[in-house]
Amino acid sequence: MEIIRKLTAEKLLQIKAIKLQPANPFTWASGWKSPIYCDNRKLMSYPAIRNFIKIEFCRLILEKYPQVEAIAGVATGAIAPGAIVADALGLPFVYVRSAPKDHGLENLIEGDLKPRQKVVVVEDLVSTGGSSLKAVDAIRNNGCDVLGMVAIFTYGFPIAKEALKESRVELTTLSDYDAILDEALRIDYIAESDLKTLQNWRKNPDKWDIKKD
Repeated sequence: MEIIRKLTAEKLLQIKAIKLQPANPFTWASGWKSPIYCDNRKLMSYPAIRNFIKIEFCRLILEKYPQVEAIAGVATGAIAPGAIVADALGLPFVYVRSAPKDHGLENLIEGDLKPRQKVVVVEDLVSTGGSSLKAVDAIRNNGCDVLGMVAIFTYGFPIAKEALKESRVELTTLSDYDAILDEALRIDYIAESDLKTLQNWRKNPDKWDIKKD
């Protein structure tokens, strides 16, 4: 997995799906200030990288969860990668909304997920774990067994690790924050002097203040 972590980090930085700006932080929807921004939707525009992600997800799922019967993507970022993985594995695919539709059938899960099916959840990104675990709860409430979750990238926040542990969800990712920093340093995307700022942010992202670094 170490090689895959590095290769995935290299590809995410290559297409600017992940951007690092320690001196000019981004503002997330939550209001958090952050020196990093991740938009894995960009992967779908690059066939070679898209196929790499698909192949590695498939390999990972078959190795860890050979009994899988369905793939569930978390809306919206994981709909596309989840669908291509399900197609490659010849499995049913559904996706889970962040909230039920406010009209029609008011679905929370889109697709045909049958009770007692064994499901692997696909995520593009895991931050605090909140939206990912809402999807897990929806699937479990549908009477299904969540075998585990796979994601392209995670920040590795302690809050997410604890939440996943409490919910008994095993998360495996193709890459992570540490791999991104290692690769960014290797290609001179960031300087050695930026590392402290980037590492401090992850410790307390909701309270981080660049002025104190």
